[in-house]
Amino acid sequence: MARTKQQMPESNPSLSIKSVTKSSVWDIQENDVFRMWEAACKDAEVKENVKHYIQIFKSAFFIEDLRDDSAPVRKSYEGRGYKVATIKFDDSMKFIWAIKKRPISRVTDLTYENIRHITATQLLEVIDRNFGGGWDSLSQSIQDIIQSGFDISTTTLPKDRLHKKGGMYDKKVEDGYEVLEVPKGGWVEAIFAKLKPEEIKLRMQVRNGDDDGDFDEDDDSDVIVEDNYSSHDEEDEEVEGPNDDDINEDNYSTMMDLGNDSDEENAELIDFADE
Repeated sequence: MARTKQQMPESNPSLSIKSVTKSSVWDIQENDVFRMWEAACKDAEVKENVKHYIQIFKSAFFIEDLRDDSAPVRKSYEGRGYKVATIKFDDSMKFIWAIKKRPISRVTDLTYENIRHITATQLLEVIDRNFGGGWDSLSQSIQDIIQSGFDISTTTLPKDRLHKKGGMYDKKVEDGYEVLEVPKGGWVEAIFAKLKPEEIKLRMQVRNGDDDGDFDEDDDSDVIVEDNYSSHDEEDEEVEGPNDDDINEDNYSTMMDLGNDSDEENAELIDFADE
């Protein structure tokens, strides 16, 4: 199973009702929800758009509007892991809410909004609960969601070769990947996962056309800049060829498709050599 690392922070106190989104709402817990609503009770705009804001919170929380505020009802919800509190805008507008964070325990719980709000360890635990079928058992849509937030690679090797010293397993772990091992008879599929770094957005400035040379910020000009450049020293770079004793087409597979030379192409080369 995967190694355990320190969990990501579960709360973001800087968020407010008006700044929270369907993605950032996964950064908070039940007590934060009540704190945010209590702080916004005197905001007329929030009061007029309560349903809109509730929908945002419902993407990450179960929210029950209690009509009965009796002790037995509260105790019943609290026994199921809910937090109960009263939100009062004024005498004519009051809510008694029971709130509980939605769990991410199955692959079907994963969304584009919450995928970056779990750790690699938590992700692999979710995948492991998917009937132990490994990466290929996941639907393409679930794989796409996962890969939008995590770097994923897999390899399948005989059980006695997976942990070979200096092999792919060791290199991935040293590079910060978490690993899930899925037994498949005498073979093992290793799924490696690491959270992708946040993309850096730079805001472009566009000249406003005035003679004073001032620049205006264009709100629609956010550009994602990715550094895909790697420096290589060709003289120092060592390329290791495959070890026939360790890897062959019968005992090794990865997610990479290396392709094959066609027979037709080989035949053309032979004809050319004869001429």
